[in-house]
Amino acid sequence: MTMNPTGVYTGFIKVQMDLTRPVTVRGRQRGAMGEEAFYLPRGVTNTLHISSHNTVKQVIIALLRKFTVADNPAKYALYKRCRRDEQVYVCKLVDGEQPLFLRLMAGPDPDTLSFVLREQTGELMWDAFSIPELCNFLRFLDKEEEEQKEAVVRRYEAYRHRLQEALREVRGPS
Repeated sequence: MTMNPTGVYTGFIKVQMDLTRPVTVRGRQRGAMGEEAFYLPRGVTNTLHISSHNTVKQVIIALLRKFTVADNPAKYALYKRCRRDEQVYVCKLVDGEQPLFLRLMAGPDPDTLSFVLREQTGELMWDAFSIPELCNFLRFLDKEEEEQKEAVVRRYEAYRHRLQEALREVRGPS
């Protein structure tokens, strides 16, 4: 960390992206700007250079900008993960908290304190999702529904096959 003459200090924090839903990313597609929804790999860690004045809300916005994520920042929350006596505690941070101050107070050991970005828990705010994201949800739901239907059909076909075999055994040779 570096202390500026104004009393503001700057430094780096690492944030693990622990996202289970797809994110919408801005990008160039065939020469035009476009958006695409996809899943980020689990456990991706990003490093941010921030100041002591940056709040949780500002850190979330900066992370999303760094990954060119087009989603509404209100869909995400920043958590602190602390390890004490072989126990891991995860606590949601309030928008006004200052992550760099927390990092300074915890010391340099990332096992003592780390930060994790996750989706907000609780009731989904559907209006916070973009059209590509909602279409992506529908595509995943359709795929999941089709897989479930196929599993049910396979299970009953196997059961029908076993019943027919049992009937043949009971009837004996014809």
